[in-house]
Amino acid sequence: MNKGELIRYAEEQLVATKQFPVFKAGDTVTIKYKITEGNKERIQAFQGIVLQISGKGANKTFTVRKISNNIGVERIFPVSSPFVEAVEVNKRGVVRRSRIFYLRQLRGKKARIKEKKY
Repeated sequence: MNKGELIRYAEEQLVATKQFPVFKAGDTVTIKYKITEGNKERIQAFQGIVLQISGKGANKTFTVRKISNNIGVERIFPVSSPFVEAVEVNKRGVVRRSRIFYLRQLRGKKARIKEKKY
């Protein structure tokens, strides 16, 4: 085994991965995120459009963007984070790219994504 394989094996053994529904760029998701304030814990929901999914295995992350008070807010969530409680897919979007950064320049109705018909 070379060094890369050993590191990958150790990551798979040590990091507990949760099972989330399958989603991709363009989908609207709600992430239930655990926040600790002092000695209290609460769960906060972050709903937005998935811009990209990057990485593999334990290092996999996804970026979610939402508009809050006319300001674009993006947040990067690690899939293997213990703070991510659940991921819920609200809408399936139809986009032709895996990284939809062009959405950052669009506002209002132009920023809409077509919904996938079932």
